[in-house]
Amino acid sequence: MSYRAPVRDIRFSLEEIAALDSVRATGAFPDFSGDLTGAILDEAAKLCNDVIAPLNWPSDQQGCTLKDGVVKTPDGFPEAYAKFVEGGWQGLQFGTEHGGMGLPRALGCALMEMLQSASMSFGLGPMLSFGAIEALIAHGSDEQRALYLPKIISGEWTATMNLTEPQAGSDVGALRTKAEPNGDGSWSVTGQKIYITWGEHDCTDNIVHLVLARTPDSPEGTKGISLFLVPKFLPDADGNPGTRNAVKAIGLEHKMGIHGSPTCTMEYAGATGWLIGPEHKGMAAMFTMMNSARLNVGVQGVGIAERAYQQALAFAQERRQGRAPGGEGPAPHAIIDHPDVRRMLSLMKAKIEAARAICFHAAVEGDLGEHHTDEDEAAWSRRREELLIPIAKAWSTDIGVEIASLGVQIHGGMGFIEETGAAQHYRDARIAPIYEGTNGIQAIDLSGRKLSMEGGRAFAELIEDIRQTVEDCETSSNPALPDLAARLRVGADALEEAVQFMSATSLEDRLAGSTAFLKLAGDVTGGWLLCVGAVAAQRRLKDGEGDARFAENRIALAGIYAETVLAATPGLLGEICLGSAPLFEPGLAMLESA
Repeated sequence: MSYRAPVRDIRFSLEEIAALDSVRATGAFPDFSGDLTGAILDEAAKLCNDVIAPLNWPSDQQGCTLKDGVVKTPDGFPEAYAKFVEGGWQGLQFGTEHGGMGLPRALGCALMEMLQSASMSFGLGPMLSFGAIEALIAHGSDEQRALYLPKIISGEWTATMNLTEPQAGSDVGALRTKAEPNGDGSWSVTGQKIYITWGEHDCTDNIVHLVLARTPDSPEGTKGISLFLVPKFLPDADGNPGTRNAVKAIGLEHKMGIHGSPTCTMEYAGATGWLIGPEHKGMAAMFTMMNSARLNVGVQGVGIAERAYQQALAFAQERRQGRAPGGEGPAPHAIIDHPDVRRMLSLMKAKIEAARAICFHAAVEGDLGEHHTDEDEAAWSRRREELLIPIAKAWSTDIGVEIASLGVQIHGGMGFIEETGAAQHYRDARIAPIYEGTNGIQAIDLSGRKLSMEGGRAFAELIEDIRQTVEDCETSSNPALPDLAARLRVGADALEEAVQFMSATSLEDRLAGSTAFLKLAGDVTGGWLLCVGAVAAQRRLKDGEGDARFAENRIALAGIYAETVLAATPGLLGEICLGSAPLFEPGLAMLESA
């Protein structure tokens, strides 16, 4: 059950596929360099490999406890979190003016992947703080930023997102938590929130809650929502934790997985809070948090997939069973020599690399959208990031569940036994498609707003880039790359046909096909980025740079993906174009068990 961060794979994806070096050209990161990238990844790997990863299995078995409003996290979590703070890791991607390292957010995504692989339960705490930091930077007042950002960016305090209520899940507009003015600029917040990740814990001496609530006489629905900053302890005159606020955890969720993460029911009983941004503009601030969280949850899918894959690979090399064609020595042979096991492992590895590339590409475009000096280029990057966010979140988390499930399958009966740990990865992975807007909501976003934004320009640009890579592969001297081109062209054609259908059809039919449409977009985008990596790997081979075997493996993985995933993409068109009538016209009787 050990984990070793795949530093070389991560760096290749960052630099050769996502083009991290393009961020340096903006001038926004003067201290950023390739050497620094290597040093950051190596040090993050040490923390995750040696300090956090060993806690994953024990924390799942021990879980968290709640007594008298106090949550105790699993043994070792406070000490590991102290190491995380000591390294300054929470502030990796945030500006030096607030005490951060001032590095690109793409490196923050790489760190996040390692954290989620090492322990998804542990990594959720820093992940929630990332989103809160971005919300305060974008929407907080100067006073709020000065007081709270240095504490959260250093990791000295953590932060949460308080959105969900028992009667208001994905329908945020139905929330009932209320905030009333106190007359001194502060507000009194009252209500109950559920599913609050790291809402209470023993790793820091203060927790800053970002809470959605309604003010008096606010409009119905999402237009009446405001965002409030509610600390567990009210800061004193020196900015240190002072008086205990009227907020506490009154319950811990008993979950399918992520047992080491304290998922709390929070009660606000007239707690003192401060408005973040204008009144009734909470949704704008919430979406800042949500977009950050959606990309990081996508990275979470990559992280748990990598952890499940590494364990399955190790087990397949050790487990001996049956006679495999071409197996070395007398039977029983290692199960990795059985073609079907090798097929599963190859597909797992290829899909992880595709999901990683999608997430890192989105992160780099986010950096460029914010910092590029050419406004046209910055606008292009913002469109690409917006387009990729729902794909990164939904496709990558679906892949995380699929790969964790394959990991159980490779273990066979032992995978169904808790002691091997394979089941934990599957249980942990299953929450990610639900987090931060279910994957169905991501699909609706992609097939609705993202498809139509600027007259469909974002998808047109994506398909243009894919077709350019088809040409790059066709003209390569490596005989494997023209084969990739043929499969990638098939995927591009299927995606273009799907875009045309979804752009012209009715709302009902578009909604019925949205999940299949997102899957197709993810399948093709992942394949495209693997082909980008294959072109870069071939360039390395031609120039004699780096490890030739590593480059050859990247081309081989792209080939596996092309012949399995890209080759199947036209088959998704039937589901995309099915429409809503076959789902509704038979009536509910079609769904009844007879």
